[in-house]
Amino acid sequence: MTVRFTTSPDGTGIAFEQLGDGPPVVVTGGALSTRYEGLPLARELAGLGLSGVVYDRRGRGGSGDTPPYAPAREDEDLAAVLGAVGGGAACAFGVSSGALIALGAAARTGAAPGRLVLFEPPFTGAVGHPQDPAHAARLADFLDRKRRADAVAYFLGEIIGLPPESVAGVRRSPAWGGLTRIAHTLRYDTTLLGDATLPAGILTAVRVPVLVLSSDASTRLLQDAARAVAEALPCGEHRTVPGAFHQAPAEALAPVVRDFLAA
Repeated sequence: MTVRFTTSPDGTGIAFEQLGDGPPVVVTGGALSTRYEGLPLARELAGLGLSGVVYDRRGRGGSGDTPPYAPAREDEDLAAVLGAVGGGAACAFGVSSGALIALGAAARTGAAPGRLVLFEPPFTGAVGHPQDPAHAARLADFLDRKRRADAVAYFLGEIIGLPPESVAGVRRSPAWGGLTRIAHTLRYDTTLLGDATLPAGILTAVRVPVLVLSSDASTRLLQDAARAVAEALPCGEHRTVPGAFHQAPAEALAPVVRDFLAA
């Protein structure tokens, strides 16, 4: 694939890649991800006759990062990529906090996707577990003091909920350096999520069909949150797919996306 660029309305350059030549599906990653994490899904989609599009959210990889940050800027970034690859004919696939961006782009921009697929949008406040504002404050403190590794570890352990041994394993992995390089973008994800309650105004403004997915191995909290999002959308439905905690393999996701787009 060849890296291409599009420009968001605030002048930020957004790097993206496209694999395949069928109807485009633009993948928006979650916290601490770059476009490379979306490549397995893009390849699977291309193999099913679709076109998988992955991009770097602002502040990550090959994309720029124009201050000040606001969630609406990320909506515009996604809309710019959608416009570059097919506009209203494209589908947006949002993962975790990336699902919040997909919803925002559909509700608030002129380049809304034709359909949405959301994987575990983390609106846990919808099922009685709002996000503690102390988490965002603690992350900001780590980042203000240039303690990027501590910020990543705090996010994985205290916010995502990984056990200490899993966090320690990530610290020892080859991926750790890449995670700490984009640690500053954790501010963006906590800003996007807020207190994790459902954004009723945004959800009711999304008029396109939406498929909300959850993994059968995720916590009951995340699965219930996914169902709550589907129920709150005017044209939403929920399905469970085989996977692991807060993730599912590309080979399980791609056929579900294909079938949803063909319906």
